[in-house]
Amino acid sequence: MPFFKTADDVSLFYNDWGTGRPVVLIHGWPLNADFWEPQSTYLAANGYRVIAYDRRGFGRSDQPWSGYDYDTLADDLDALMLHLDLRQATLVGFSMGGGEVARYLSRHGTARVAQAVLMSAVTPTLKKTDAHPNGIDQSVFDGLIKALEEDRHGFLANFREGFFNGGARESSVSRGVLDWYSFLTSQASLRAITACARAWSDTDFSLDLGLINIPTLIMHGELDINVPPDITARLASRMIATSRYIEYEGSGHAIGITDRQRVNADLLVFLEEIENSGN
Repeated sequence: MPFFKTADDVSLFYNDWGTGRPVVLIHGWPLNADFWEPQSTYLAANGYRVIAYDRRGFGRSDQPWSGYDYDTLADDLDALMLHLDLRQATLVGFSMGGGEVARYLSRHGTARVAQAVLMSAVTPTLKKTDAHPNGIDQSVFDGLIKALEEDRHGFLANFREGFFNGGARESSVSRGVLDWYSFLTSQASLRAITACARAWSDTDFSLDLGLINIPTLIMHGELDINVPPDITARLASRMIATSRYIEYEGSGHAIGITDRQRVNADLLVFLEEIENSGN
């Protein structure tokens, strides 16, 4: 299995499929690269080189005690970009992975990146503050951390229902998909899960988004209850001058699974714009 080393000597696993212009997929919390299966196989089959990696602490990657802040996570992404010498890449971040995309672009620039995609992303910020009065109260995040520390498998077994279904009444995925989600989450360390939860709940990416000047696609489910679009995606679309926004009616958080056909088609159209422009 392929691995690369980060600046602090952490070994991270990645898949590297297909040939063509590179697309880097950054997974959400508390999952790993395998959650990108519908997009990885589709984009590789349609002429792209698709790289999906396991964030530190998750999946097959090392499980260090530290390094779960967004500066370090963005530096891990940069280590992958340098290791594979990726150029003209499209970065696609799902949920907390959208934060890595935003922080990478503000911290490392766009020399290797042509496009960005924020899918169900936590950007610009989730937490309620004076500047973000419609955000989520800190007590909600405190309760989440406590529940994870007391019984993370039980908490995540309940969490997965809303993760896929959002505000919809009927289940949008099979029991098999729900069990697969639980399997993927079980591969992460408790330390990584709780530390990353603090990172995505505490970090404000407003300044990062204001610096993005490359074509950016924002994709979000209308009924996402984990990362409500009215406090994230709709704001982000106004903060990034070079963005366009697609909202999936009736859909929850995990649109890459529940709306895979439309999401894949929308991603492919966006990716092909670079080829069609001649850049």
